[in-house]
Amino acid sequence: MKKILRFPLLAAFLALASLPSCNKDDSDSLKVQAHDDNVFMKQMHAMMDQMMAMQKTQDPDHDFAMMMKMHHQGAITMSQEELRSGKDTDMKQMAQTIITKQQAEIQQLDAFLSSHTPQQPAVPEFNAKQMESMQRMMQANDLRPLTGDIDFDFAQLMVDHHRSAIENSQAELEYGRTATMKTLAHNIIDDQEMEIKDLQAWLLAHKKY
Repeated sequence: MKKILRFPLLAAFLALASLPSCNKDDSDSLKVQAHDDNVFMKQMHAMMDQMMAMQKTQDPDHDFAMMMKMHHQGAITMSQEELRSGKDTDMKQMAQTIITKQQAEIQQLDAFLSSHTPQQPAVPEFNAKQMESMQRMMQANDLRPLTGDIDFDFAQLMVDHHRSAIENSQAELEYGRTATMKTLAHNIIDDQEMEIKDLQAWLLAHKKY
């Protein structure tokens, strides 16, 4: 009986021994970069610090415009880094699209802010939603396994960045009072939802984990 059992067990052992190794030293294993060393994370944290320090008026339209201007500038800074250091043609084209669209929207935000005086009554609920959205974005960033690959990390983090812009814009649609900012919020949602689909499709085609 012992002899009968011995050979199946030996075969199973040999089969397991022949499987590819999963050691961290394998050339095909995921290479992870520390978040503090990642250029895009440094830019995201700088943007977050600026938004956290923003003096809020508790006028939804005014605060949406002020924060979205900072948020857009963060996306532009990241996109400029992708143009400088990235290699993938599609991601560089995406970066240029983001720069072109969001620079134009910053001009609209500046025009609104220069002509608009914060209005009463105050709406603190809007500011609470803004900050919740920013915190979700940074939590999502912190959960990303960053690779040090400029194109891949740009795509990953820009998905999170766009989602927070969409959430901010949805809050503007809920609490905002001016047609100008509500129209811009609609446009941001439409544009960035489409860009998220393109970024996710690219990530699936170039997946590293």
